[in-house]
Amino acid sequence: MTLAEKLKSMRKQTGLSQEQLAEKLGVSRQAVTKWETDAGIPDIENVMAISALFDISMDELLSNEKGAKKPTDYLFESITEYDIDEPKRFDMKFGGAKKFVLSGCESEKIHIRLVSNTLSTLQNDFKVKIDDIRKRIDVDVNRRNGVSEATAKEDVSIFVQIPSPYIWKIECAVNAETVEIRSLECDSIELDVKTPHIALEEVSGTVEINCNLDMEVVCRPLNGEVDINQVSATSKICISENAVFTAVTKGIGTSISYEKDGQQAERFDTPDAENIIELNGIKSELVICANGNRG
Repeated sequence: MTLAEKLKSMRKQTGLSQEQLAEKLGVSRQAVTKWETDAGIPDIENVMAISALFDISMDELLSNEKGAKKPTDYLFESITEYDIDEPKRFDMKFGGAKKFVLSGCESEKIHIRLVSNTLSTLQNDFKVKIDDIRKRIDVDVNRRNGVSEATAKEDVSIFVQIPSPYIWKIECAVNAETVEIRSLECDSIELDVKTPHIALEEVSGTVEINCNLDMEVVCRPLNGEVDINQVSATSKICISENAVFTAVTKGIGTSISYEKDGQQAERFDTPDAENIIELNGIKSELVICANGNRG
């Protein structure tokens, strides 16, 4: 099925009209009509919103079962692998990227894949360096031959897989248009990022997000603790309606507000819950958004 066919099917299955779907997504009915008739495609922000609304991963939403080219097929790629045989702390710096995806895997190798549809000199222009230092793995992606971070953010995406049995802690720095963390369970994940869009899918443990940009975090499901550290920013975290959590504010001039199905709502967190959403920083706001159509 195409994206248009999937969107139309999911909308009808949930009993929504085009106008109701448009209202939930904050777009016009005409935009929804274009998407459902293949006359246009949603931008990345709307793809994330659709993914959250219908509880479907972005990969599944964007894949084409008829065999057309998928978003994961690229013209140029560079792959680096390294064997892991014991639990490690991963300290990774990736620089600029259009899309960054970090996920757990069942192999015994860390797998780093850089891809592009335009940069034919990808293998020469980017150097992946992996250092194994006792209990720590350091990963650095360095640009060469005059390639700028702006070029990397426009033309290069990075996919990283880490062996699930050998993950202890993760520290990751990246500057990307979208950041996706999938299928990971570890003590802590610290993300030092510059991105407006973060998706956390099947992630367990403590996730600390350091970002001073306004951003949207989609969390499916909420399983552990999400700490957001910001200065002078306003962000949103989207969770399922049935998520049970405690909201905490720390820092100076921070505040949390609540929304349900796009409408302002009274506080709906639960004191002393196991799951925690925390906002820390200076003069920042966080909107916790619960959507009834998410699982």
